[in-house]
Amino acid sequence: MKRYGFMVAASILFVTVSALAQEVRNEVSAQGAGFFTKDSTNNGITRSTTNTGGFLVGYRYHFNKWLAAEANYGFDRNTQKYFSSGGFSRVQSDIHTTTADLVVNLPVRFYGLRPYVLGGSGALTFHPTGNAGGAVPGADTQAKAVILYGGGADFGLTRHLALRAEYRGFIYKTPDFGLQGLNSNSWTHTALPSAGFVYSF
Repeated sequence: MKRYGFMVAASILFVTVSALAQEVRNEVSAQGAGFFTKDSTNNGITRSTTNTGGFLVGYRYHFNKWLAAEANYGFDRNTQKYFSSGGFSRVQSDIHTTTADLVVNLPVRFYGLRPYVLGGSGALTFHPTGNAGGAVPGADTQAKAVILYGGGADFGLTRHLALRAEYRGFIYKTPDFGLQGLNSNSWTHTALPSAGFVYSF
């Protein structure tokens, strides 16, 4: 009887370990991304930007089949353009995106696609390049807190490799680089569509 009980316990342990070994919880991703920001006007200042592209890399950890957490870093470069009664200014800057969010995997499948939605926060850090034609004296590096929302879908190619298409939206206060003459005190929105590869392990 003891031998039978030992065999049952060993079998359960083996099945449990095997299931855990097969469960994929970690993902790393690399994507190309667009960076499109809405114009804004306030305090007599109109701000627009150049549309550009960059990249986005991330790490995602799955707590279970439907919930995950992730952290991402992105890089883009664009030019902020400010129009006011005082004149016209251009500030070219590198934009470093650092965000963290929760991901909810939707319980549906469509032609092999695995959709999800996400929400979180982070910061966009604007670092002036100082390049000629895109510099304003006194412009300084500035970080802006963002509200993040979005969604996407993965399409599995193999057990560990998938294609990802994603959309992220950022809501934040417009940068002024620490200069009162560029402070419109307005909110703006950046759309970040992206596509790339995901490796799961």
